[in-house]
Amino acid sequence: MTENTEKRGFQTEVKQLLNLLANSLYSNKEVFLRELISNASDAIDKLRFAAVQDQSVYGDDSNLHIRLSADKEKKTLTISDNGIGMTRDQICEHLGTIAKSGTADFFKNLSGDQAKDSQLIGQFGVGFYSSFIVADKVTVISRAAGAAPDQAVCWESDGTGEYTVSTVTKADRGTDVILSLKEDDKEYLEDWTLRNAVTKYSDHISVPVEMLETVKPEKKDDDKAEDKAEDNAEEKAEDKKEETAEYTEWKQINEAKALWIRSAKDITDDEYKEFYKHISHDWDDPLTWAHNHVEGAQEYTSLLYVPKHAPWDLFNREQKHGLKLYVQRVFIMDDAEQFMPGYLRFVKGVLDSNDLPLNVSREILQDSKLTSKLKSGCTKKALQMIGKMAKDENQDNYKTFWKEYGSVMKEGLVEDYDNREEIFDLMRYASTHNDNSEQNVSLQDYISRMPEKQKNIYFLTASTYAAAASSPYLETFKKKGIEVLLMTERVDEWVMNQVTEYKEKKFVSVTASDLDLGDLEDKEEKEKQENQAKENEDFLKKVKEALGEQVTDVKVTNRLTDTPSCVIGQGNQMMTAQMRRILEASGQTLPDEKYTLEINLDHDLVKHLAAETDENRFKDWAQLILDEAILADQGALKEPARYVKLVNSLLLNK
Repeated sequence: MTENTEKRGFQTEVKQLLNLLANSLYSNKEVFLRELISNASDAIDKLRFAAVQDQSVYGDDSNLHIRLSADKEKKTLTISDNGIGMTRDQICEHLGTIAKSGTADFFKNLSGDQAKDSQLIGQFGVGFYSSFIVADKVTVISRAAGAAPDQAVCWESDGTGEYTVSTVTKADRGTDVILSLKEDDKEYLEDWTLRNAVTKYSDHISVPVEMLETVKPEKKDDDKAEDKAEDNAEEKAEDKKEETAEYTEWKQINEAKALWIRSAKDITDDEYKEFYKHISHDWDDPLTWAHNHVEGAQEYTSLLYVPKHAPWDLFNREQKHGLKLYVQRVFIMDDAEQFMPGYLRFVKGVLDSNDLPLNVSREILQDSKLTSKLKSGCTKKALQMIGKMAKDENQDNYKTFWKEYGSVMKEGLVEDYDNREEIFDLMRYASTHNDNSEQNVSLQDYISRMPEKQKNIYFLTASTYAAAASSPYLETFKKKGIEVLLMTERVDEWVMNQVTEYKEKKFVSVTASDLDLGDLEDKEEKEKQENQAKENEDFLKKVKEALGEQVTDVKVTNRLTDTPSCVIGQGNQMMTAQMRRILEASGQTLPDEKYTLEINLDHDLVKHLAAETDENRFKDWAQLILDEAILADQGALKEPARYVKLVNSLLLNK
C-alpha cells in the first residue's frame, strides 16, 4: 500500500547521463552489480557504526547480509540489504540528485569518448545509476533504522527525467533495489551469471552476499533401505518421499573476509584492483597501491591507493577526503581526513587500528596523540608508495601521476616540514636543459648537472612555459650554460616564497634584485660592468630623471646579452609578476610597483638612447625601453594605447 506519492524531476539533465551510462560506457555490463553491492555494503557498515553507541538499532535483526534474488517470471533482479536504510529526505537527496556538486562542469565535459566518459562517471560518483545499463525501470524500497514499518519510502524511475517517491510499508529494516531488466539483459536472472559477477567483483567485501540455493537431501544407503523394506511398507513409502523432497535456503557466495587483514602474499593484483573500485566507486584501475601491517607501539593496517585520474574537485580543499576508518574491523567513518594531510587528499584506502577507542568521535580524533602518530605513519607510507613509483625504471606511471597530482604535491613543501626532503625528491620541473615544457627534471637531476663552481639552484617563475623559456632574465644563464628550472604553476610562486634550500643548496630566483653568480661570474665581465657603471654614471642618472617616480634606480645589468633592458623589484622582498597576477586575480588591490631598471649598455637601442640630444625624444626613448622591459616581465602594460602611440611616434620620427 502506498500513500503520499509525489513526482519530482532529477536535478540534472538525467536523460543525457542515463543514456551515456546505458549506451556508451561499457560493454562489460556486470559492473552495475558491483556498484549496487558496494552501496549495500556501505549501508551495513554505517549500521554497524551506529550500533557502537546504540545496540538497539539492530532490533531483532542482527544477522547482517546482502541478498540477491531473481524472479524469472517478473523479469526482476533484487539486491537487498538490512543496513541502515534511508528516510524520505535521504532518498530524495541521494537518488534524486545526480552529480549534485559541479553539475555544469560535469555536463560540459561529457562526450562520446568512452575512456573520458568512464573517468567522469567515476569522478562524480554516480555508480547507483549504472542500474540503468541493464534496467528500464528501477525501484528502491527503503526503511531507515528505527523507523516504523509504515514509514518506509519507495523511489521509482524509468530514467526519463522524473522519479516518483511515496510512503509504503516494509516489514524489515534496510533497502531493496529492484531492477526490471531489459529484454537483452535477462542473463542476470541466471544464478551462474550472478555468482560469477559476485566472485569477480565483490568476493573481498566483509559482508556476506547470499543467494537462494536449492538443497537436495542426501539419499539414504540403498542397502539399508532394502533391508528395511520388508519390515514396513508404509514406512518405506514415507522414507522415499523424504528422500525426494527439495527445499531452498540462503547460501553465502562470497568469501566475506576483509581484504586488508589478509596477508599481502595471498592477495592477487586483480583482488587489490577490485577492492579499490569497491571503496572508491571508481571505474578505472588504481595507479599504484601499498599494503602495510604495522606492529609495535601502535598496531594498525593500512591499504592505500593512488587513483589513476584526479577527481574533478581536486583543488577544492573543502571537499571531503580521507581514508575509510575501521577499528578492529568495525567501520567507524568514511573520509577520515585526520589521517592524511591535505596535499595527499587524493589518496584513497582503508585504515584499521586496534588501538583507537570504539566510541571515538570526530573531535576526539582531531585531538588524539595516537591519531597524530597514525597520520604520521600513513603519510610516510603514502610518500614511500609514490617514491617507489618515481624510482621505477618504467616512468610512464609516474608521468601520469605528476600530470594529475603534481600541483597538489607541491603544497606539501610548505605544509609538511617534517617530510619536506622526501617531498622535494618527488618534485619534477621543466628546465632550460630541455627544449620542451615537459616537467620531468628532478632536483637530483639538476644537481648532478651543476658545474663544480655552482652553489645555488636557479629558478624562474612565469605564467606560461613560453613566457619562461623566452624570458630575458635567462640570457646570461644560457650564455654561461647554467641550467634554470622553469616553474609555471600558480602554486610555485607561493611555494618558492616559503622554501629556501634543498640539500644545503639555496634556491635563487633569476629575477632577484641582488643576483650574485658567485664563482660562476667572469671576473673580466664583472670588471667591465663596474667600469661601465662608473663611466656612464651621468647617463644613468639622466635616464632615472627622465623616468621620474616610475623607477627607484637605473643600473648597468649583469644578466642581459641580447635584450636592452629588464626590470627587477625592490630589495629581496620583490613581488614577481606572477605573484602580482595571482593577488590581483584574487581581488586584492595592490599599490603601483616601482622597479629598478637594468640596462644593457652594449645594446644598439641603449646606445641610440645615449646618443639622443633632444630632451623630449630622450624621455620618449627612455620610456620605450622601460615599457619594453615591463612588457617582457609582466606580459601586459596598464596603458597599452599609450605605448602604441609612443612606438608609432618614434617610428615616424616625430
